[in-house]
Amino acid sequence: MKRKEFIKKSVFAVVAGVPLVTMMQSCGDDDDADMDGDEGMANCLENGTSTNIGSNHGHTLSVSKEDVTAGAEKTYSILGDSGHNHDVTITAADFTNLQQNQAITVTSSSGAGHTHSVTVSCA
Repeated sequence: MKRKEFIKKSVFAVVAGVPLVTMMQSCGDDDDADMDGDEGMANCLENGTSTNIGSNHGHTLSVSKEDVTAGAEKTYSILGDSGHNHDVTITAADFTNLQQNQAITVTSSSGAGHTHSVTVSCA
């Protein structure tokens, strides 16, 4: 096979394969799919939350679904294994956002000369 012929066949194979790969990725086992389109949607009131602490070095935060349901302002310690503490306050307005399945981002108190950006999302 000559180089020019090889290149043509290779390009054709790639171009022809792209729609197939795209179709395979978009097709899944959706026999039990919710017709409203909200299957698998994160829900703080039912599933609780997940957290992401920016520039983390051992801090942890757990916001329970009971805290989300209560909706009252609360201050959490995110000490974890870090060796120094920060506090994170989640306001009643923040809890209202979580109850509506909207993620929030807050800034921790300063400790050891720095703060952390903390994002709480629905699980």
